[in-house]
Amino acid sequence: MTFERHAFRVADARSSALRFLDEAQNGGGPTLTAQVVEAAQLVVSELVTNAVKYGSGPIGLSLVLAEDTLSVTVRDGETTLPRRRSADPRRVGQHGLEIVAALSQDVVVQQEAAGKRVTARIPLEESLRAGRQTDRPGERPVPR
Repeated sequence: MTFERHAFRVADARSSALRFLDEAQNGGGPTLTAQVVEAAQLVVSELVTNAVKYGSGPIGLSLVLAEDTLSVTVRDGETTLPRRRSADPRRVGQHGLEIVAALSQDVVVQQEAAGKRVTARIPLEESLRAGRQTDRPGERPVPR
């Protein structure tokens, strides 16, 4: 789905994600724990908020539910890639990628012709949740 930057609220993106997850489960998809659903809503919220605050152009949100992973991808037109900052309990704000990485199996940032995309992969099983970062061809993991 695509959102126009000034024509929606971040809560709309969370609601869209929740509808997607409900429809997927009701359509025979994998059963999702409350923890996974809550993590998905928080990841969507953080990534879309970052796109609103620091991005440009329309914001694209896509969710893909696989057998063991939920992928949340947010695209925007800004070419500057986000970087996780080192933990600093005195810093106010800018903890979004830290939160996303803590809830995700991995987080990957990729430059695109007209901006960037950030993909977080949320494991559907708690045993897979390890905050791992992975390298894939053409993709750059978010630095820890």
